[in-house]
Amino acid sequence: MAKPLLFITEKVGELIYVNEENKIGYYAVIPSTILFNEDLKANEKLLYAVITILANKEGYCFASNTYLAELFNAQPHTISNWISHLNKLNFVCVEIIRNDKNEIIQRRIYPNDTPYTAKMTYPYSIKNTETMSQIGQYNNINNKIDRFFNYIIKKEKQNPEQFTKDEEINFWNLLQKLELDYTEDLLKIFREENIEKLKIIIYALKELFISNKRLLLTKAKRENLILLYDNCKSKEIEYKGTIKEINNFFEYYYISLIRDLEKV
Repeated sequence: MAKPLLFITEKVGELIYVNEENKIGYYAVIPSTILFNEDLKANEKLLYAVITILANKEGYCFASNTYLAELFNAQPHTISNWISHLNKLNFVCVEIIRNDKNEIIQRRIYPNDTPYTAKMTYPYSIKNTETMSQIGQYNNINNKIDRFFNYIIKKEKQNPEQFTKDEEINFWNLLQKLELDYTEDLLKIFREENIEKLKIIIYALKELFISNKRLLLTKAKRENLILLYDNCKSKEIEYKGTIKEINNFFEYYYISLIRDLEKV
């Protein structure tokens, strides 16, 4: 992996990454939730930006502490501390991949920022203007949705949200209350589009569950969750190819859900 060059532009919150090998430049915009966070050190904010850049292709960053340390002229243990702090503040999610012998073979760092949610605006895009950063964000959220669904429904792998046992029980009770507690055997007879619907709804409920808007969940009803999803999907089809094309369906559904529940 070629060592990149880092440049800070005059535009607030923007960082340029240039790969020395192919000279391709990528831009990472540091969200205001991180840029102006007083609990984060300056280098932790820059590290978050680098993580988002390196997560563009796969949706996660797999760079080692040694590699990242070279970028910042720091020690690997310092990078480890910065990542732990970002993880503690829920700005990144760290997953450890192990082999059959329980040996660590890879660490995956998932950026965990949701700028559309923070701004409470619909995630539209101008046609044909997707950046590498946006594409990486889409891959990232899809990976996180799949990982959480596989854990909460199929009981696979490590808990990606680091729920406590009580939190996990409470969330499962919520799914039971909403009759969304499907078993893996039952899912085998589901059509693919219905499994995708269930994944999006469950992840949106999880985002509310871990946010300061958890009380909204008391207003949630199964039929309304499904109806809202179908309405959002219709809008996605309607806007496709237009100037208001929806470029991140999960964010669109999640924001719509918040607004819907706040009206109740």
